[in-house]
Amino acid sequence: MTKGSQIERIEKDPLGPVSIPVDAYYGPQTARGIANFPISGVRISHFPNLIKALAYVKMAAARANAALGDLDKQKADIICQVCEEIATGRHLGQFPLDVFQGGAGTSTNMNINEVIANRGLEIMDCHADDTTRCIPTTT
Repeated sequence: MTKGSQIERIEKDPLGPVSIPVDAYYGPQTARGIANFPISGVRISHFPNLIKALAYVKMAAARANAALGDLDKQKADIICQVCEEIATGRHLGQFPLDVFQGGAGTSTNMNINEVIANRGLEIMDCHADDTTRCIPTTT
């Protein structure tokens, strides 16, 4: 996702614009979680088995929803591909949230959704803002 000498991108969500590192797969919800919950200084990426488990949950959900006909098979396959990349530790640096962030896990859930969606868009050769193809909130 690196774009020349640009070091950040601006994404917008219902709460407004937010600055995100240009090479990050995560998006505005994760960026807000980083800013709002700097509690312990320990990132969730410090616990790779947690990230791996979350990836497997998302993979199982994609497969189940595809089997039910509620998710396009191509999207499910891409989601599963990204989840496998995450489970093998390939994107561990994309999980910068504090392990004790608030919100009952909402920030962590959105973090993995944003990583899956944005990496999936990259695999599909789409722009990160093409949310008609892979939407983080429904990934």
